[in-house]
Amino acid sequence: MKIDSHQHFWKYEPVKHSWIDDEMAVIRKDFMPVDLKQVYLENDIDGCIAVQADQTTAETDFLIELASENSFVKGIVGWVDFRGNDIDEVLEHYSKFKIVKGFRHVVQGEADHNFLLRPDFLTGISKLAPYNFTYDILVFPHQLGAVLELIKKFPNQKFVIDHIAKPYIKDGFYNGWAVLMNEIGKQKNVYCKLSGMITEADYKKWNVEQITPYMTLVLKAFGADRIMFGSDWPVCLVAGNYKTVKKLVTDFISQLNSEEQAKIMGLNAMKFYNL
Repeated sequence: MKIDSHQHFWKYEPVKHSWIDDEMAVIRKDFMPVDLKQVYLENDIDGCIAVQADQTTAETDFLIELASENSFVKGIVGWVDFRGNDIDEVLEHYSKFKIVKGFRHVVQGEADHNFLLRPDFLTGISKLAPYNFTYDILVFPHQLGAVLELIKKFPNQKFVIDHIAKPYIKDGFYNGWAVLMNEIGKQKNVYCKLSGMITEADYKKWNVEQITPYMTLVLKAFGADRIMFGSDWPVCLVAGNYKTVKKLVTDFISQLNSEEQAKIMGLNAMKFYNL
């Protein structure tokens, strides 16, 4: 099975999706399963994980509904308020939906570098493991110190780093990111998605040679057993197309044996998200 471990759906609303700035105007429209199904047929992808793009439980319900109508959506990563007093009841509710595999918070948008380490947030994270829920970590490199502390606190919780932690490829930022990613990779409960990379480079001028050192570091830090392909569709359309994004990863991993390639292109996502 070839599984895209990271993509989004939305019905575009200017206020709700205000993060889509003028440079990203090409994705200021609806992106729904009917659009992605065709893309997957053209690119030989069997299924996907749909990830939240809005911080409401209505978003989680929206993804559950789409998954119920489209069998190629194999799992969803929703949103809940980890800081809420009702976190137990909310998680209990979503545990009844087998399609819900885990949750994410847009931590990259939080001003506090240590947002992940707030006591109320940690309490919420501590409730995930009994339900076998995963947690997707969406951060910028300056937040990786907090990520390292978080994952050490919960050695039995399954975590995955989204978009290789969004290093500033466009600016050539590497060393500080690399040091922390190496440390994070030593924690065996953490996976990493090879996703969202072309949009961290220059949208119009990026090239493979720019991105390869970042993929090389991730492969070395996490190994072929804990990395997974993700397209970040439709966000990837800002800097390329689906075929380009997939080829970036498949060309890079062509150095590996067929078993390792199969893991990265689908089997690891199936294992991590319990598909």
